[in-house]
Amino acid sequence: MTLSMILTHLALVVAALVFAILAGVPLGILCYFYPSARRVVLRVVDLIQTTPALALLGIIMVFMGAGKPTVIVGLALYSLLPIVRNTHLGLSQVPEYLIEAGRGMGMTRMYRLLHVELPLAAPIIFTGIRIATVNAIGTAVFASFVGGGGLGSFITTGIRQDDMEAILLGTGVLMAMALVLDLLMGLAERYLNSRTGQRSRTSRLIARAASAAACVAAAALCVVAFFPQRTDGLVLYQGEFSEVQLVNSMIQQLVEERHGIPVTIKDQMTAKNNFAELSGAGHSCDLMYTWDGTLLTTIMGLDTSDVPDGQTLYEFVDQRMRGEYGLELMGKIGVNNTYSIGVTQQVMDTYHPETISDLIPIAGQLRFGAEQDFFTDAGSMKFGPFSKFYGLNFQDVLHVDIMMKYTMVEQGAYDVMVVYATDGLNKRANLTILKDDLHFFPDYYGTILVRSDLFERFAEEAPGPKETLQLLNGQFTDEKMSELTYRVDVEGEAVDDVARDFLISAGLLPA
Repeated sequence: MTLSMILTHLALVVAALVFAILAGVPLGILCYFYPSARRVVLRVVDLIQTTPALALLGIIMVFMGAGKPTVIVGLALYSLLPIVRNTHLGLSQVPEYLIEAGRGMGMTRMYRLLHVELPLAAPIIFTGIRIATVNAIGTAVFASFVGGGGLGSFITTGIRQDDMEAILLGTGVLMAMALVLDLLMGLAERYLNSRTGQRSRTSRLIARAASAAACVAAAALCVVAFFPQRTDGLVLYQGEFSEVQLVNSMIQQLVEERHGIPVTIKDQMTAKNNFAELSGAGHSCDLMYTWDGTLLTTIMGLDTSDVPDGQTLYEFVDQRMRGEYGLELMGKIGVNNTYSIGVTQQVMDTYHPETISDLIPIAGQLRFGAEQDFFTDAGSMKFGPFSKFYGLNFQDVLHVDIMMKYTMVEQGAYDVMVVYATDGLNKRANLTILKDDLHFFPDYYGTILVRSDLFERFAEEAPGPKETLQLLNGQFTDEKMSELTYRVDVEGEAVDDVARDFLISAGLLPA
């Protein structure tokens, strides 16, 4: 965790709240003035609130692209409900005799709203803002899924690695952030609730100074939220898993060392969202590390049966990438991070299986676990076709979150699990990888995917980055990548340090 992560998370929350207040208070006033509009507005904000946060961010990203603006809009929409409702509630509870007194004094409706009703409703409105703030701090952890930054990536990585210290630290920072903001707004609400005659001159001066400081701080955080990341040189997004992060770091160190081209690694993002930001005219990055099988199934929505005879999966994907997306593969780095089947040490001690076929007679006594994605109908490399192909009928089949599956297998939740071949957590969980003796799972070769126009940009300024990227081809084995990811995921070494050690040992960087 870094200070930058904390400031980014706070900036996202504050910027979203500013927009939520600017939209929510007028909507609450609209509901107060026009009862017919109230039913529509409150129904809409209710529906927004019931939409899953990640789904809402995904919908917004379709129109706005990845990054902080998408997160801010999503959080602002999520924050509308308590602000709109409390604005309407506060105005509705202004005593009728005060409203009549205003009318009797000749006040216009707008003057009465600004000088009588809103000041009296301010404490209740402020309560809605407090609720929205606390909600937004927690919801902002989803920002990492759409390249928005913040503390989400730190917490999800801690969950995946079963790093309780990281989980507690990230959660503790969120709680402290919520408590501090809630305390400050509580003091402001208490001041608003006090009678004007009871406020001393000193307290009024302090309140004004605090208000000015709060406005300056909010403005500064909004600037941080919208301040664009550096985009000169090469740009790529950080990945969710340590294998991607390691290769990204190697790309950064090699290109900067050999060509002096700055390489910016933006906030973490899922592979599918990353591809969307790489392809198309409005791209926001230049390259990404991925796998040919992922491009075939997850990105293009195809299956291994769609690969023509006489072509390998890699050749077919490269051809489609060049022809349809203006992208190209840089070659195979040597990693085959395909699906694998791992079993616990207890299963090994009891049944001694060596291949997946060895599970057939004992499957009825075993529990199988995998992430939700493995149970979808998208393609043939999923649980249904797999279990039918091998004739496996497990005692129980459990759907688990991908970030929790290693923790659960270590706690004895299941006996057999689908894993990725190069994941260093396989070693920590003491899983034995069974041989895919009937060759059900296809190869998933790791490769660097780049925009076809990338190297033209540097043809004169710094020629040769293509050859530099291809230096990683053939440098890895599954065992070597597992060793590297183990150092990151289990031993807690820094990604950049592990990546640099490997590059030096491979002779790609000077010692």
